[in-house]
Amino acid sequence: MMKLYKNLFVLIIGVFLLSGCEGYLSKDPIGLLTPDQVDMQPTTTTVQYAVSSSYQLLSSTLNIIGEWGWNDGTVTRGDFILQDIASDDVQKKWNPDGDQAWMDEFNNFSFIASNGGFNGQWAYNYEGISRVNTAIDYLTDEEMMAKLNFNKTEQNRLLGEVYFLRAFYYFDLVTNFGGVPLLLKPLTSFNEAYEVAVRATADGVWAQIDKDLNDARSLLPDAKYSHQQEKWRVPKGAVIALQAKVALFNERWQDVITFVEELENSGYYNLNDNYFDSFDVNKQFQEQEVIFCYDHESAQTPRKGNGLCALLGWGFVAPEASFIAAFEDNDPRLLYTVDVESRNINKILGTLDGEFKGDDDAPSSRVYIRYADVLLWKAEALLKTGKLQAAIGIINRVRQRARNSMAADGTWPPAGTLPDRDINESNVAVISNWLIHERRVELGFESHRFRDLKRWGIAEEVLGSRGFQGVHYLYPIPQREIDKSGGSIVQNEGY
Repeated sequence: MMKLYKNLFVLIIGVFLLSGCEGYLSKDPIGLLTPDQVDMQPTTTTVQYAVSSSYQLLSSTLNIIGEWGWNDGTVTRGDFILQDIASDDVQKKWNPDGDQAWMDEFNNFSFIASNGGFNGQWAYNYEGISRVNTAIDYLTDEEMMAKLNFNKTEQNRLLGEVYFLRAFYYFDLVTNFGGVPLLLKPLTSFNEAYEVAVRATADGVWAQIDKDLNDARSLLPDAKYSHQQEKWRVPKGAVIALQAKVALFNERWQDVITFVEELENSGYYNLNDNYFDSFDVNKQFQEQEVIFCYDHESAQTPRKGNGLCALLGWGFVAPEASFIAAFEDNDPRLLYTVDVESRNINKILGTLDGEFKGDDDAPSSRVYIRYADVLLWKAEALLKTGKLQAAIGIINRVRQRARNSMAADGTWPPAGTLPDRDINESNVAVISNWLIHERRVELGFESHRFRDLKRWGIAEEVLGSRGFQGVHYLYPIPQREIDKSGGSIVQNEGY
């Protein structure tokens, strides 16, 4: 019997795993099915929309969840708070003024489990997972697919996309919170919601991520873009890249090398000639480096723009002094990342003239995985396996691209800028410091630094003066999720 159409927002979001604005808590749980929400005859469009809507929670579009829920952390996706402001790269504002003080608590590690930032990140990820699970439920219902005469090639591709997305959302959850509830199907009753309101182990979550990625890569086509007209969709390269990243975070060094070499051998990706091309709004899907991004678009209904650009207009997201000081003389990457004089975060805006600053519907993409990042994973794995010269070679390749990029002001870096590291260096500690430095300046404001510091085990050393302690290697489970579960979801130690 064909399965009933399940509304894309499923029960668990409102019951345990999604905290919306305070006003929502007195209403029926978001996604609780009512008769007018049940479609007895799903269409091909229903299935396709179930997949496309699963991407939405990766966007920086404003108010995807709730309506101006600042204190709930739901106005926009919070990677820039939990990863960038928490690192030593970013502070909340150019001139602190008390606005959204809960964000400042990430900069000085004074937060507690009720901080809205945790609720927001949890909510975005589990809303994404709920939509993914609905899409998977459709796409794996062969009776439904047959009755719809659904194209088998499209079915496999869409299923590959959502398996990747579920892995992506769970990667964010496990690296932020450790073990979390593992939801693998839509929930249709309160009893089901109660049954899953318990944390899986971190190992169990990682195992599910591995399974989803293996399933995804077997289903997606061998091409740079899985869909030639909709290039924003998950490609097979993104799956392989995330497999490499999962291996990196679990210190499976040879797997990292193997996966990255698959990407290298595919011929689909390379370093762009100019550093900024990965972020330039005029070169989206016309360059070689971006492997996975969320493609924001202006003037869409419903809205699909980069709302984070609006916050930049009010002074949010500013560089730390130590971030600026980390750049070597004449490194073009500094101005391409942040124009201090004009107070523009160029990477987020996607332009060099501040055009979209203050625009809540900007077209700049949110870049999640790009080739330079991937190459530096391989350099790290090579270093860990004793292949020092090969690791240094990759670092030098990234530096070479940077020094050969025309600067944002239209000038060329002078001779001697960003010289190669000594290929014969044999001190592992020295090479490690080169890698740490290169990742910081190459990937600044891309939400990687905080996770890097934690997985390297140096977060206390780097951030200790600002309040980071051992307990902060994991964030707390949002307190309201603990409360709504009646204690069946157990809090992380120290919170």
